Amino acid sequence: MSLITEDRTPLSISQLNTMVKELLENNLPPLWVEGEISNFAKPASGHMYFSLKDSNCQVRSVMFRNRNMLLDFKPENGSQVLAKVKIGFYEARGEFQLIVERLEEAGDGQLQQQFERLKKKLAAEGLFDSEHKQELPALPHHIGVITSPTGAAIRDVLSVLKRRFPAIPVTLYPVPVQGDRAAALIAEMIRKAERHDQCDVLLLVRGGGSLEDLWAFNEEVVSRAIFDCRIPIVSGVGHEVDITIADFAADVRAATPSAAAELVAPDQFSYLQSYDYYSLRLQQLMTEQLAQHKQTLNWLHTRLKQQHPQNQLAQFESQRRNLSKRLLSHWKNQIFVKKSALAFRLFQLQQHSPQRLRLSRQQQLDRLIRRLKQSAFDLHQSRQQQLASHARTLNALSPLQTLGRGYAIVNKEHSTDNITSSRQLNIDDILKIRLHSGSVRSKVIELLAEPKTDNS
Repeated sequence: MSLITEDRTPLSISQLNTMVKELLENNLPPLWVEGEISNFAKPASGHMYFSLKDSNCQVRSVMFRNRNMLLDFKPENGSQVLAKVKIGFYEARGEFQLIVERLEEAGDGQLQQQFERLKKKLAAEGLFDSEHKQELPALPHHIGVITSPTGAAIRDVLSVLKRRFPAIPVTLYPVPVQGDRAAALIAEMIRKAERHDQCDVLLLVRGGGSLEDLWAFNEEVVSRAIFDCRIPIVSGVGHEVDITIADFAADVRAATPSAAAELVAPDQFSYLQSYDYYSLRLQQLMTEQLAQHKQTLNWLHTRLKQQHPQNQLAQFESQRRNLSKRLLSHWKNQIFVKKSALAFRLFQLQQHSPQRLRLSRQQQLDRLIRRLKQSAFDLHQSRQQQLASHARTLNALSPLQTLGRGYAIVNKEHSTDNITSSRQLNIDDILKIRLHSGSVRSKVIELLAEPKTDNS
């Protein structure tokens, strides 16, 4: 579509916006821009909508969900960022916007990313592990300070060391504390101080500043030099809120250079007070030791008198008499015990003589024979009584006794069932009648009705 129109033929708004869209999107390649995020919003769709601005202008921007899922930081209002963008134009509203394809933190944010990556790397290698930390000497013999000779840090450190313990010698190892070559020179100075083997503790210090100003202390070469150093190192870099990689690698981290000096230098007044205390304590101990030795000497003198040969002979004679008495008493007791034991054995022998045993066994046998005879007689009498009782009971229950009183047992011929009613018989049935003495065969010629009773 031509951009120049000689006539006054008007364009529609849609045509104009289409023309602008083609100009912008087809003629501008992807660009990198830097700015500050404002008006940030992230709705439920997951897309990010915000404006990128500088001190004079701003432009609407969008970063779609499939792109912002890859971010390793959280954008927010006020974040300074670098953005790789394509130019976009929203025809429906005639608005120019940036389509963000990649987003990175700018300035301190980028440095912060490098800081975190190096921190994770060195931590994974064990450079920050507490087991590698060296203890600081209680009273250093020589203190080394690695810092700039013209900065405020060296003045603060020397002031604190002079106030706390001026007798400790101090050696300055001058290095630049910021700039491109500062990290390499700091690492080399740490190794140089270790080779000198003059100091028993080192202070690595500098004053405060921005993250970029302190960056030399976040370089890997400095952290590895600190870790490899055999001399304990105290880091005091920046202000209390400033933290560097060197702080993690050092054996002890101090909030400021002055705090680092406070850590390594003991208070001389405390040492003087301790000296006075230990001096007095030493005198007391010496006095106590002399008194104890004098007491021991008196005790040994007394023991020496007690160990005189004449005293020892008298003691031995007294011991001999006591032992003789104890021996005589012991033998008397032993003789008495033996006599008592012998009498007891004689008594036991008499109690177990064969004659006494035979007499005892004979008496026991006689008692058992009498008990056996009596038991047999009692059992015989009991069985006879039981037999007579059973005979009387059996005789009373015998059918023959009933037949003897004029009763008879009636059965049909060839049947063992007893007849107890006329209803069990028919005319001409052959009957067998058992009497008390003998039996009778008969024939039924008439069946009589049963007589009525009073209860019927």
